[in-house]
Amino acid sequence: MSTPRTVAHTGHEDLVAVEFTVNGTPVSLRVPARMTLSDALRDNLGLTGTHIGCEHGVCGMCTILIDGDASRACLLFACQLDGAQITTVEGLGKPDDLHPLQESFGRHHGLQCGFCTPGFLMSSYDLLDHEPDIRREDLPEELSGVICRCTGYRNIIDAVDDVATNHRDGLPGPKNCGQRTLTGRSPVGSTAAADESTAVSEAVQDSAPEKISLPSGEPTIAIDVTTVLESPPQDVARVFEDIQLLARCLPGAELTEELGGNWYRGRARVALGPIKLSFNGFAHLLEHESDRMHVLGQAKDTGGGRAQAEIHLLAVPEGTGTRLQAEARVYLVGRIAGFGRSLAGDVSRRMFEDFAKAVDQAARGEEPEVGSKPPSAFGILVGAMRDRIRSVRELRRKAPGSQAKNTHEEG
Repeated sequence: MSTPRTVAHTGHEDLVAVEFTVNGTPVSLRVPARMTLSDALRDNLGLTGTHIGCEHGVCGMCTILIDGDASRACLLFACQLDGAQITTVEGLGKPDDLHPLQESFGRHHGLQCGFCTPGFLMSSYDLLDHEPDIRREDLPEELSGVICRCTGYRNIIDAVDDVATNHRDGLPGPKNCGQRTLTGRSPVGSTAAADESTAVSEAVQDSAPEKISLPSGEPTIAIDVTTVLESPPQDVARVFEDIQLLARCLPGAELTEELGGNWYRGRARVALGPIKLSFNGFAHLLEHESDRMHVLGQAKDTGGGRAQAEIHLLAVPEGTGTRLQAEARVYLVGRIAGFGRSLAGDVSRRMFEDFAKAVDQAARGEEPEVGSKPPSAFGILVGAMRDRIRSVRELRRKAPGSQAKNTHEEG
């Protein structure tokens, strides 16, 4: 009787090592277990020609070749592709040496907005590579896996038929596959080897970046929250001096590693209804005193979203307690940015208010209740709605004539 094989469990946030070849370039990645191949190609390797549409494998926009066969990049986890040979639309041809399919699409004006073009090119390549004798009347059905039907669709059929007619003896292979450096485009995400013989990309860098550069322009969210704590300044200062303790006060946040030089690795989780986000990244303390802190942070969600922030914390005496002021500029990209600015601002302010309450608890010697649990969507949203109702009532109370109106109603 054989001994049962033990299979290790991998959490969705755990990093998994995987090696494959993309357009002729060997690639080594460490990515979250649930990162899709489409996200890895776009965010970690900078190959943005693979477009993302439905993310359900229906539209065909993310079609690529895996070991010579067409596949949907949005339906595969990157960690599943260990040892695979992957070809994306970037590998099909060079600007000065286009593949016959690319030339034909241009010649027949099969390019309208262009969003469907990579999917059609890769699907067409797979079709003609496997069925060089395909008939024109069969093309609409055979290419139906890419669902775009814009006014350029008939021209796309013409373009594919032209290439099929002229290459019955075999379709030329991809023309742009070879060794090169692939560099990701996300703020936290990609490192590439200087040697062009290999490309190395990390979903989360092993070492901290040299600096965190915030985008120019208006932030997605700007926050200025002031809360009065019951604890005296000396007790709050003790919390400020303990970075690990202070991090545990922020809902959903956790410091996972001290990197030295005031750099920290960490993660944060937010759950808003059905949307659950998990960010991994870095924080850099530019200023750290017992009564103030200046932090820059950047992180990436496993689903491709990105966040960058600059945070100022200031604690000053207020009577027998402490006034805690938090100012933040937050830049968001991805699903979390899909929330309206007003709602995102309400949620962020509520998180900072919960943070202040947790700091007060920690200053009293208690363990913060929030810990590393993700913030409750219901609690945050109800609190935000309550604050808005209270604010509206306050404005109405202070409005001219409101006192006379109230007196009349009471009479």
